[in-house]
Amino acid sequence: MAEDTRVFYEDLEVDAEHKSTGRTITETDVVSFAGLSGDFNNMHIDEEFAQKTVFKGRVAHGLCVLSVASGLWFTMPRLATIAFMGLEDWRFSGAVKFGDTIHITRKLVEKREHKRPNMGFLIFEVLVHNQSGEVVQKGKWVILVQRREGE
Repeated sequence: MAEDTRVFYEDLEVDAEHKSTGRTITETDVVSFAGLSGDFNNMHIDEEFAQKTVFKGRVAHGLCVLSVASGLWFTMPRLATIAFMGLEDWRFSGAVKFGDTIHITRKLVEKREHKRPNMGFLIFEVLVHNQSGEVVQKGKWVILVQRREGE
């Protein structure tokens, strides 16, 4: 049987930090997300329209970027996750253009007990950075994580 390499509630201390790999946001990503979500806002799909905006071109949907960020989560040490419980104070603070490469950093800022003794909440400050190091999204992710057996 393979060794369990998941990170459990007890394995992390507050202030533990990790960084993901990068991922370039493409036009295909944005068009696919528009089709999936039904969000065909001109800021995302109409270059002529978008050229006349403050962004001077099309930008990715904020929720598309957040979705990619959730996938980048899995390039960092793997938690013994039971459930993703939600976002706290999530902010979209910068635009992501086609061709931008994003990565995420996470820092454990709080551990919360759960009523069941075999699990607990880990609260991470998550930052989405572009290739220039600018933070384009940020907030907290609340993750329900398993505790180790017998601890």
